[in-house]
Amino acid sequence: MSADRLRQITDAVRASGSRSVTELAELTGASEMTIRRDLEALAEQGVLERYRGGARSLLLRGEETPFPLRVRDGLDAKRRIAAEVAALLADGESVVLDSGTTCLEVARALHHRRLTVVPLSLHAANALADAPRMTLLLPGGAPRKGELALTGPLTEASLAALRFDTAVIGCCGLSAEHGLTAYDLADAAVKRAAIASARRVIAVTESAKLSRTALAHVLPASALHAVITDEGAPQAEADALAAAGVTVRTV
Repeated sequence: MSADRLRQITDAVRASGSRSVTELAELTGASEMTIRRDLEALAEQGVLERYRGGARSLLLRGEETPFPLRVRDGLDAKRRIAAEVAALLADGESVVLDSGTTCLEVARALHHRRLTVVPLSLHAANALADAPRMTLLLPGGAPRKGELALTGPLTEASLAALRFDTAVIGCCGLSAEHGLTAYDLADAAVKRAAIASARRVIAVTESAKLSRTALAHVLPASALHAVITDEGAPQAEADALAAAGVTVRTV
């Protein structure tokens, strides 16, 4: 409930530029005292700026919502997606696992599997650190603040030295027209390096990201073998991806 309310506040403030405490209380059904606490928490995360009686947004429309807000958002859908990924992987496979909140749920779903996994974020690495049957390999690189996604030439070189059965890739936007995109240029470069080293590429994404486009182009949709998303996926976009040769699975 708290995570949903924080996301609702963030979206409302971003859409209009600013909102008053009273407006946000009416929008969410929470008390003004609760809204003030929420605004203080969001201000500490750099999402917005507080002023007396309200808040104004610090996020541009093309910027990514901070990790702490996304990690609980749409959690049931992410877990269904993760379970579907786990069903597609055979024991013994080598897997490169992208960063992001959906891929973090994939990591958790794979915890007891017999696989070789290279996680591309410290969040996922931590989730798999005590996996009993897994061979866990960590790439080099510099973790992005908050996201803890590994990026840079050390990460790309680590991936270039390996070959994977499957790459599980997250995204910030995906469409048949513009392909798979990311907000961060360094993150996009790491995704391309992971994909180049893999025999099969599975994209995982919440349906809200379909038809969305972010700043950095990663690859055309036709380079994907499969997309796993939730049942809210726009049918027109799912059909367009299928026409591009991508297997679309909705869960």
